[in-house]
Amino acid sequence: MSKHRLLAMFKDFDDAFVVVDKIKAKSVSGVAVEDINMMSPIEHPEIDEKLGHRPVNIQYFTLMGAIFGITFGFFFLTSAQASFFLQPQGGKPVVPLPTNFVLMYEMLIFFGIWTTVFAFLGMSKLLRPRGTLYSEKLTVDEIGIVLEVDDDNLDSVKDFFKSNKALEIREEKV
Repeated sequence: MSKHRLLAMFKDFDDAFVVVDKIKAKSVSGVAVEDINMMSPIEHPEIDEKLGHRPVNIQYFTLMGAIFGITFGFFFLTSAQASFFLQPQGGKPVVPLPTNFVLMYEMLIFFGIWTTVFAFLGMSKLLRPRGTLYSEKLTVDEIGIVLEVDDDNLDSVKDFFKSNKALEIREEKV
């Protein structure tokens, strides 16, 4: 069964929020609030309230990068210092930990930052090719609702959008 992605454009937030409220009330079959993505030219504080909390998992990538950075920093520094010929020098340690802590901290920050950047690029889908489902009007003054629906529900969702003041409906096959 193939899926279709629909973009319905509305003239203001009130019309778009009416559609979201009706989808929340389960008046449209095959569509849930989790399937909705909104596009708008400005940030609107009520969007998060209407669509609900969406999880962001980038912080876990940052944590894994930081843990990798501190362990890599420790093993890299200790192996580099211990691999040289041992030359005992009056009680000095072969692997001096206090000076290594600073470098381990810097490696923690370095890998934490880079995994955050790459996780953001990957999870925000910035590196993927853009679909053809876009309108320049969304950057000026219109609000868009993007949904993915099955073939069975395609006509009913289009009719639902038309009956709720959608200015334009665009479609692409996924």
